[in-house]
Amino acid sequence: MVGRNKKSGKIIRYILTTILMLIMVYPFIYLVLNSFAAWDQVDKKLFPTEFSLRSWEWLFGDAVTAAPAPWIHSFINTVIVSTIATGLMLLFGLTVGYALAKVNFRGKNFVNNAILFQMFFPAIILLIPQFLMITNVGLLDSYAGMIIPTALSLWAVFMYTNFFKAIPDALIEAARLDGASDLKILFRIVLPMSKSITTVIFLFLFTDRWTNLLWDLLVSKSDSTVTLNVLISQMFGPYGTYPGPMYAASVLLTVPLIILFLFFSKKFQEGMQFTLK
Repeated sequence: MVGRNKKSGKIIRYILTTILMLIMVYPFIYLVLNSFAAWDQVDKKLFPTEFSLRSWEWLFGDAVTAAPAPWIHSFINTVIVSTIATGLMLLFGLTVGYALAKVNFRGKNFVNNAILFQMFFPAIILLIPQFLMITNVGLLDSYAGMIIPTALSLWAVFMYTNFFKAIPDALIEAARLDGASDLKILFRIVLPMSKSITTVIFLFLFTDRWTNLLWDLLVSKSDSTVTLNVLISQMFGPYGTYPGPMYAASVLLTVPLIILFLFFSKKFQEGMQFTLK
């Protein structure tokens, strides 16, 4: 009787887990289905019954009713801006985090406290000052204007600092006695030990920058710098009302993130285990 109850409980848990997973995954399924749905069925049914490539043809340049927006170019812009900004955030987070964790210098506690203090401020507070600075130095509507203000992540600094503190000081001191500089220690010894936490930080930073809308919307003023998320936000604006292509563009925006998470899933799980300790 007890064994039967355990088996029944396990079956119920499996059913509930499956239902919850379907609820979580369905919005993306809905997104994909509507990107391939016939235009007269978009947003009309939970599961479209007629399919067409018209939305994707519109997106990639074979528009029938209107000239398409520069979707491919905007996708490339998103890749460029997100990759460079994330790389700079990782570099600054890595170097500053190592300095705060393993290097003794005057004002170290002040810098550490200032970073923690700054993390409590909403980013939108700095939006206007950053925009005015970018405008005054002539970086409006440029890659540099989109990248530089987002090139430092205090969260990345905080995460790296806490991870590096867990590395034994004896290991660092032994490397210094062998004549290694701090930069050599950082990139030859510490960084290889930090692959899992770096994966977590990279995925969160890249996702945040890839989907950033507000800053790109302010800085980008032409098709030459417009990013994919900005272009999607304009689907019901100057480019008209085309929900099918909007879903196709949303799939285009989402798929690279899913591929990244699947590719780095093992290291991501290892890194998350550290962050949850």
